[in-house]
Amino acid sequence: MKWGGVVSFFASEHAMRAERVFQRAGLPARLVPGPREVSPNCGVAVAFVWEDEPEVERVLSESKIRFEAIHPYELDDDG
Repeated sequence: MKWGGVVSFFASEHAMRAERVFQRAGLPARLVPGPREVSPNCGVAVAFVWEDEPEVERVLSESKIRFEAIHPYELDDDG
């Protein structure tokens, strides 16, 4: 799967909670190592499909999950 964005967090527990919330909302998401070029804070980020970015931001706000930022970032599970 091609992921077009990542959400960076201040703490890994927020990333894990966000992944579960996204999946419950029907948004494809998975935990990934936090890319250092987008954030030095937490070692874990959540990858998502960039076209879902408005919904990702809405779900994060409604769930009151503390996050650092939403970044466009290309990842590909196929290598």
